[in-house]
Amino acid sequence: MFLIENDTINNHINKNENYSDNNEITLDNNEILDNNVTIFDNDIHFSLKPMNCPGHCLLYKHMNVSYKDLPIRLADFGVLHRNEFSGALTGLTRVRRFQQDDAHIFCTLEQVETEIENYLHFLETVYNHFNFKFEVELSTRPDKYIGNLDNWNKAEQILESKIKKISKWKINKGDGAFYGPKIDVKIKDSLKRKHQCGTIQLDFNLPERFQLKYSNDNEGLDTPVLIHRAIFGSIERFMAILLEHTNGRLPFWLSPSQISIIPISNIYLDYANQIKEKFNNYDVVVDNSKETLNKKIRNSQKQCFNYIFVVGEKEMETNTINIRIGKNILGTKTLEETLLICQNDYQKNKLF
Repeated sequence: MFLIENDTINNHINKNENYSDNNEITLDNNEILDNNVTIFDNDIHFSLKPMNCPGHCLLYKHMNVSYKDLPIRLADFGVLHRNEFSGALTGLTRVRRFQQDDAHIFCTLEQVETEIENYLHFLETVYNHFNFKFEVELSTRPDKYIGNLDNWNKAEQILESKIKKISKWKINKGDGAFYGPKIDVKIKDSLKRKHQCGTIQLDFNLPERFQLKYSNDNEGLDTPVLIHRAIFGSIERFMAILLEHTNGRLPFWLSPSQISIIPISNIYLDYANQIKEKFNNYDVVVDNSKETLNKKIRNSQKQCFNYIFVVGEKEMETNTINIRIGKNILGTKTLEETLLICQNDYQKNKLF
């Protein structure tokens, strides 16, 4: 496991004992270890990594942490594995191997409020950028729980006060995990279907199970609170939802099919290639097939290119481009005007 600033890379194969100390798995998700691929080596059992939590706890445990170092935020975009039943697999939305924008924040109980605020602000920024409408659900303490009751009450009060700043929120009484309250984020696609992607969970369990400590200001040792955080959740699932939401027409900054240049005939291929060189900062394809012009345009529309440039004799003589956006004709523009249109579109909508 390597630490690059706050980005971590967990091992793909881990000892099962790393998870057996993790009651989240042994009590709630026993099938993760039972159904996951297991390797035996000299009576030591290894499994493909189903989650990053234990790895981040072990990384924290090897640090000499002071209260001045908190919060410590560890993120991992690594690969996770779940041996789902074949009947449960559905395209990209449920797969056996996936990546997750997984992060774990080790902090004091007093720092939880700020971390929740930061998370919700980050969440709103990302989801609004993709034009997703979302709602949040707070799941509170169940009948069987671990940890200090006062800590539970304080954590729930913090979470409840924060989610009420979101326009659509809901409280599920007694539906939280045994190790801490959580907020689930559900988004709606273009067909108004709900999908759960983001989540933030408070965990009083793992820090105790892994005996995690930090030095307090009284030269004693305290146990940190662990926050599990994800914005996208499964990247594969989020991409599937985004493709459905946009009908395959991804934003220009994200699209792998940005510009299609279609010469009216192959006589104008040289001019089309000159234009391609001018737009070399983007993903550009020149259609040099022998199909008819209408067929070329339809093919580019089906492939969801953001911009379709049609060029012929008139465009070559005037050094211009005829621009289409999907089925809409934007008209004839100069090269400079077209470059500015693409640049503004990219800069206006890019997330990072």
